[in-house]
Amino acid sequence: MMNQALPLVAAASPSRPVITVRPRALEAVLGTLEAAQAAFARAAGFSGKADELLLMPSTDGIGSALFGLGESASPLGFGSLPYRLPAGTWRLEAGDYDLDAAVLGFCLGAYRYTEFKKAARQPATLAVDGAAGARSQAQAIWMARDLINAPANVLGPVELADAAVALGAHYGAQVRRSSGADLDAAYPTVAAVGRGSARAAQVVVMQWRGGKASDSSPHVWLCGKGVCFDSGGYDLKPSAGMLRMKKDMGGAANVLALARMIMQADLPIRLSVSVGCVENSVSGHAMRPMDIIRTRRGLTVEVGNTDAEGRLVLCDLLAEASDAGPDLLVDCATLTGAARVAIGPDMPALFVNDENWAESLLAAGKSTHDPLWRLPLWDGYDSWLDSPVADMNNVSSKPMAGAVVAGLFLRRFVAANTCWAHLDMYAWNDATRPGRPEGGEAMGMRAVLAAIEARLCAA
Repeated sequence: MMNQALPLVAAASPSRPVITVRPRALEAVLGTLEAAQAAFARAAGFSGKADELLLMPSTDGIGSALFGLGESASPLGFGSLPYRLPAGTWRLEAGDYDLDAAVLGFCLGAYRYTEFKKAARQPATLAVDGAAGARSQAQAIWMARDLINAPANVLGPVELADAAVALGAHYGAQVRRSSGADLDAAYPTVAAVGRGSARAAQVVVMQWRGGKASDSSPHVWLCGKGVCFDSGGYDLKPSAGMLRMKKDMGGAANVLALARMIMQADLPIRLSVSVGCVENSVSGHAMRPMDIIRTRRGLTVEVGNTDAEGRLVLCDLLAEASDAGPDLLVDCATLTGAARVAIGPDMPALFVNDENWAESLLAAGKSTHDPLWRLPLWDGYDSWLDSPVADMNNVSSKPMAGAVVAGLFLRRFVAANTCWAHLDMYAWNDATRPGRPEGGEAMGMRAVLAAIEARLCAA
């Protein structure tokens, strides 16, 4: 999962041209073509609208292509090209687009998960030099997609922990791995969730420092929910509800992708990453409804629902991370269906306890075309987590504001004065669209990266 081969070759490679067109510049572009080609494009009704492709004939077959960008600057505008262009090598002619965005979108559209089924065809190849940032981000997103798409019988808690350890080792990070008695002592809620599975729960913590970072450099801590399969536990999901539950480790996969982007870019920061790797299963050892768990923070939690296990996986990680006093703490999780009901599948719900970071993250989402949507940490709902027998319940008895209540639960474990952002994401594409093949997805990570660069890495 470290060596994905992107469909890119050196710019000097023999290739056919793709000419990009925006509607407002259609006539100017057609004016640069040979008269016969321009006449062909007009006769075909080519207009330059988004995702419009016209293959242009030549004496020996297809000689070039016109590709419409519409008015969007999103990288996804280039996402359909790898499988709509005929096989072979192509190059993007100079035009009204950003090269990094184009390369990123092309690579995101080229991805397919082929571990168990051969692809129907290979994507077209793009001849290009440079765009190092786009290449790095594409490789990280491919890694996240591979992890999420892997079936649970192949990627369990140990294998997910292995992937995190390998990533840290690749970039020279210090890595600590906890399991067994160490897990029980340091991360009791992670251990409680994982106890029902025959596959042992693990927590991996890595610590890395950029080449230009010092002891006083900004410190970012990332935490990821890594539930490799979620049956719901004793509060068993219906069969339809389990069909995508291999993706319940999508938060961990996204965190690892973001960590990879940061380390590959050698940002001048200190980075820590925590991943809780578990499986939520049913057995005689599994946690039960109305069990009471003592957390790392010392707070007690009554289990109101065993299917609300993700917040239990995260709460100990957040306690450890926030006690270290990072400049920014970010957690990612496929946490609630309520977030999807509220804002749909295409963007993470963002909960932030700091207004400046909220503005930075939302602005970065817009500038990178990697959107986030803020929901409130509404204090009025905090009492919904009250329990008569423990410090709190892990769920509310009210059937409303589920994503908000989950965020409020997590907030109780974040140390005071810690700048904290919680991303509740779907981490999945239900159908293939340009740049977004069906299956696992990285969401919001390019936005978080851009916000970190702008806030913590500016000269």
